[in-house]
Amino acid sequence: MASLTHFLFRTLSLLPLPVLHALGWALGWASFLLSGRYRRRLLGHARQAGFSTGVALASVGEAGKLVAELPRLWLGHPVRVDWDGAECIEAAQAGGAGLLFLTPHLGCFEITAQAYARRFGAQHPMTVLFRPARKPWLRDLVAGARQRPGLLTAPTTLAGVKQLIKALKGGDVVGLLPDQVPPHGQGVWAPFFGRDAYTMTLSARLAQSGDTQILVSWGERLSWGRGFRVHVRPFGALDSDASAAARQINQAMEALVRECPAQYLWSYDRYKSPPPLS
Repeated sequence: MASLTHFLFRTLSLLPLPVLHALGWALGWASFLLSGRYRRRLLGHARQAGFSTGVALASVGEAGKLVAELPRLWLGHPVRVDWDGAECIEAAQAGGAGLLFLTPHLGCFEITAQAYARRFGAQHPMTVLFRPARKPWLRDLVAGARQRPGLLTAPTTLAGVKQLIKALKGGDVVGLLPDQVPPHGQGVWAPFFGRDAYTMTLSARLAQSGDTQILVSWGERLSWGRGFRVHVRPFGALDSDASAAARQINQAMEALVRECPAQYLWSYDRYKSPPPLS
């Protein structure tokens, strides 16, 4: 199975991005039409956030593109990336601060880390939390694709958290998906688009590591397979109280989603109860 998966991904990685996005659009709609549970969650979450059915339906194809573009991003030639807000990174690093990037499940979140590594990683690498794939035949492929020059991975363990703190104290960069549901005991309930969602406290803990600045970012998927645009925004000070900090972070993620709600992953089970610690 592993060799077949590698062959398939390697073959798909040779395709142009417009072709992959077309295939992904079809895949997204097939999933939407064939799975009632998937369909209800996607529509319900978008409606809960106050967005129209039109926005929700536009996100169907975008979710499929998210999957189909992975072979190219992991194994293929680099794709075009434009920047909006790179000066925020340059200004923060000029002062010697560690940087904490917070990125929601919006657009292509894979490209935000890759683009940073390509442009800035030689001097200050980015470390991201990495949970190995559950399927053994997929584990080596994903691990090898995520680890590259300027981009390091840390396991979702206490040792991994210590690695993130060390990187920030050393003036390097850490990337997190703060709208990912953490295990039980590692978060607090905080509003997200008007409904309580279990929200990680790790972001706040990391922000208190040495001289750390927070930036929020997301990777816009450009139309017709033209590449991506990474948007970077300043965040400001984070409250020292865990619950207040979680509310601040959720509000910041909401603001990013409102920039392009059709590219948010509405099918993600954001409001589920936290999983037990493994």
